[in-house]
Amino acid sequence: MRLPEARIIAVILTLTTAAICSMPTAAETQEKAATTSRPADGGDRPYRIGADGKVDWAVFNGFRRYNSICNTCHGPDGAGSSFAPALVDSLKRLSYDQFLEIVVNGKEEVNTAAEKKMPMFGTNPNVMCYIDDIYAYLKARSDGALGRGRPPKHEDKPAEAAEAEKSCMGG
Repeated sequence: MRLPEARIIAVILTLTTAAICSMPTAAETQEKAATTSRPADGGDRPYRIGADGKVDWAVFNGFRRYNSICNTCHGPDGAGSSFAPALVDSLKRLSYDQFLEIVVNGKEEVNTAAEKKMPMFGTNPNVMCYIDDIYAYLKARSDGALGRGRPPKHEDKPAEAAEAEKSCMGG
């Protein structure tokens, strides 16, 4: 190997190692999300939907985030697909903690009839910083409080949500 090629490889390895070492661990991302995300208000009902159909910011943002990441496998509106189950059905039996466990650590189900695997998202800030919002949206869908498609009206983004987002995303 010639000297310039060796230097290029050394630089690439150094940069790759530095990038990997600077990535947050799953625990760090989860801790940051837990301390900056909007807490669920109301236990089993972490959402607010007015009589006029206006949803709170968390539900609207959850809709947006779901459609940017989860929709690929779980289908539109959490209705499921050939790749992954309907989350509107799953949340009828899963608690928030069970939902969070699966999102953070992934899930694998292998048997004679199926081989399913959900990747872990515990280190993905695009999921973990908005996990409460995604849950609020899906729970509203699961409870039948919110129909399919984009919510027609939503509250403005509160200052607390903007601050939490900035803190969690490292801004």
